[in-house]
Amino acid sequence: MKKAPGYSVGVVLVLLSLAACGQKSALGLKPGQQMPPAPYGRADKPAASELLTTPTIAIPERSVELRTRSEERQDDPFDLPPPEAPQPDPTTAASGQPE
Repeated sequence: MKKAPGYSVGVVLVLLSLAACGQKSALGLKPGQQMPPAPYGRADKPAASELLTTPTIAIPERSVELRTRSEERQDDPFDLPPPEAPQPDPTTAASGQPE
């Protein structure tokens, strides 16, 4: 069985792309690039490591304990049924004239 000429080229491209996925190196600026300007109200420019640090507010801790068993719900005074649509008055509907 003869393989198509593009088959080996395709295999090589797939292998090269997979090899490139695993490449890791330190983050840095390319030659000629500059760090972004300092944020408004700040005198110094933050370092790259400072920009990559996740603030605490972005990863909040769980403050509510999960329920482990079924419990009765407490009555919610704000859980009201939807308002009923106003029904036409049968006396005005029969005469056809508003009061």
